[in-house]
Amino acid sequence: MGISTLDWMIIGLYFAISISIGIIMSRRAGRSTGDFFLSGRNLPWWIAGTSMVATTFAADTPLAVTELVSQSGVAGNWLWWNMLFGGMLTVFFFARLWRRAGIMTDCEFVAIRYSGRAARFLRGFRAVYIGIFMNVVVIAWVNLAMLKILQVMFPEFTINGQSSFMVLGNEMPMQMLIVGGLLLFVSLYSALSGLWGVSLTDTFQFVIAMAGCVVLAIVAINAPGIGGVEGLKAQLPEHVFSFTPVIGEPASASGILQMSVVAFVAYIGVQWWASWYPGAEPGGGGYVAQRMMSAKDEKHSLLATLWYQIAHFAIRPWPWIIVALVALVLYPDEPDKGATFIMVMRDYLPSGLLGLLMAAFLAAFMSTVASQTVWGTSYIVNDLFQPFIKPGGSEKYYVKISRFTTILLLILSFIVSGFFDQISDAWKFILACSGGIGMVLILRWFWWRINAWTEIAAMLAPYAVLPVLVMGFGMDVYNKDFGWALIIIVAFSSIVWLVVTFLTKPTDTKQLYKFYEKVHPGGRGWRRISKNMPDVTGDTGYIYLFASWILGCMMVLSLLFAIGDFIFANYMKAIIETIIFVVSAIVLFYAMRAYGWKNVVK
Repeated sequence: MGISTLDWMIIGLYFAISISIGIIMSRRAGRSTGDFFLSGRNLPWWIAGTSMVATTFAADTPLAVTELVSQSGVAGNWLWWNMLFGGMLTVFFFARLWRRAGIMTDCEFVAIRYSGRAARFLRGFRAVYIGIFMNVVVIAWVNLAMLKILQVMFPEFTINGQSSFMVLGNEMPMQMLIVGGLLLFVSLYSALSGLWGVSLTDTFQFVIAMAGCVVLAIVAINAPGIGGVEGLKAQLPEHVFSFTPVIGEPASASGILQMSVVAFVAYIGVQWWASWYPGAEPGGGGYVAQRMMSAKDEKHSLLATLWYQIAHFAIRPWPWIIVALVALVLYPDEPDKGATFIMVMRDYLPSGLLGLLMAAFLAAFMSTVASQTVWGTSYIVNDLFQPFIKPGGSEKYYVKISRFTTILLLILSFIVSGFFDQISDAWKFILACSGGIGMVLILRWFWWRINAWTEIAAMLAPYAVLPVLVMGFGMDVYNKDFGWALIIIVAFSSIVWLVVTFLTKPTDTKQLYKFYEKVHPGGRGWRRISKNMPDVTGDTGYIYLFASWILGCMMVLSLLFAIGDFIFANYMKAIIETIIFVVSAIVLFYAMRAYGWKNVVK
């Protein structure tokens, strides 16, 4: 089906609402960098949390889930579902601490936690490494996903008979010009409105994106040749619908996620706390930390992050999974399984609904790009430009630089998209080399002895061992040997950063006193400092927070499985899982009301 006039009208309405929000919020964002990057620290939990979810709902996410389902069934999603454990850790142990820290970016944490030249180097290095390099790569990755969508929807798009154009010696398909136009639009409302506008637009975009995907799932499951849920189950092997992987090799069924014991330990027991990944940093970080720091108070910070875990892991995946399963039946021989999600849209949605789904994907794309851009710009301005390049400037001046940097980042990402084949290898390399830093990102809040050199060592150590594993031992670290590789990298990195920690001087005592007075995390790891600060009351009750973490994981997983079992008519399991969800949610609510919110600092 082609895109009709009605579809274009719906897409146009979406653009009009998005830019209107940016214009309305532009005056508030222009007051200061605090307003531009942190919305004046006044976001309610539901906007902050929804903005987190919208950012992770990129244009490539449904396509990636479709590929996982085609390869390994529903259980294939455990490759990212395992990150729930780290995310729920952030909810109960870190959300309030981030809000309490009173900083603008997670890079700035370095300045309040560490001291000396090593701290200055680490702050500037992280600003460049994450704010520019990693951020541009992530946006380029999302650009290419949007390009795939446009190539499916507009396969014969040309200008003056040309199907491609050149950028810095690299050939790009003509559909990339549409992506460039979208980036220009994003840069306009992001530069105008900062985080306030981005967060409000994210909320609007998330509603559009989820509504569109739910509509697509309903249309897909009732498409000719499918016959509803029962017809779908009759046409696919039973193991495709399993929610859990097969542990141990070889598995009895092909096409289901198969994990060796080592791989299971790596994914479920190590990856979520040991590895750095954008949006899933152990202890929180990046745009997630930015939303936590922008919340009204500590309670709103915690609730925002909790809502993010529920929506991200339990609610959002099921429309994508349903469409992915339907695509297995409708396009069994299509080699590009990710593209089959878009093919279902193109081939089965009527006029009007197709426009809604295109608007949904535009929303997913632009919410991610906008959040990544504002987040990356905050690093460049707050952690590189202000302290090192142009200190002492006015707030109006820094807002102007922020707006210029926002546009510059998107231009760079557009150019970098043309080098995607080369960058994909570097991106995989970076993912493999993130093992080991996670525990430092957690312990730096709870152990006084962690210093800037610890974090530097943890960031660099994996790059020393990975070449040995690849070239010395011939390991396929990105695929079949990932489990062993991750465990080895984490073990090596941990030894290195522990040795470096005890061989280097600790953070200056005065700096530690200032940090503890401001954040007062409490716990045994700070006793050497807290015993000299009797007037500062540190946090207590970590055993209750640990119990809340377990309850939170149970609550989200039981809701995730209950929704799936209701969809697939496994009603007895669904009822049991719903009971577990309700009980764990009630207990968690009363536990948090009794303890978790009593020391809220506004």
